[in-house]
Amino acid sequence: MASQEIDALAQALSKLPGLGPRSARRVVLHLMKKRETVLRPLLRALEQVEQRLVVCDVCGNIDTGNPCGICVDPRRDTRSICVVEDVPDLWALDRSRLFPGKYHILGGRLSALDGVRPEDLNIDGLISRVAAGGVDEVVLAMNATLEGQTTAHYLAERLEEYPIRLTQLAHGVPVGGELDYLDDGTLAQALRARRPVG
Repeated sequence: MASQEIDALAQALSKLPGLGPRSARRVVLHLMKKRETVLRPLLRALEQVEQRLVVCDVCGNIDTGNPCGICVDPRRDTRSICVVEDVPDLWALDRSRLFPGKYHILGGRLSALDGVRPEDLNIDGLISRVAAGGVDEVVLAMNATLEGQTTAHYLAERLEEYPIRLTQLAHGVPVGGELDYLDDGTLAQALRARRPVG
């Protein structure tokens, strides 16, 4: 039997995505065996991130600076904004290095079943960014789910009064698929084949 503290650590780790109770216990055992080379550097890294982690006021990304590194990057095309549901979607798309513009994170998707309404998402922030001018294209990169497509349709209606090109990812993204789980090749093809909305 492990001590209360070790058991509590295993339980905490088992709440992470991809780690069940048995995997979490194996991680704890590894951390205990490798205190100097793994556990202590992990603790320092977690402490630094915990102290500095913020949500970007501009796009909603999670980073250690506000505005985030993407928003302040002078190499980014400020005329293009790619709208995603959540942070993992931004990270998945940006990992492909094919979209040169900025991003906007909604913080979820519209869902009548879950009670998620437009005012629960960062839609007004997107509208403000577009209304301020200087944006030529908005790419709707919603997940290919019913809720994702409903959200894209709602955004298209809200943005139709602005003189922008509104595009969305091509349907190479499988229906029911989530961006965070797609390989780089599929994401690259979906970005290249984006098309006008409506």
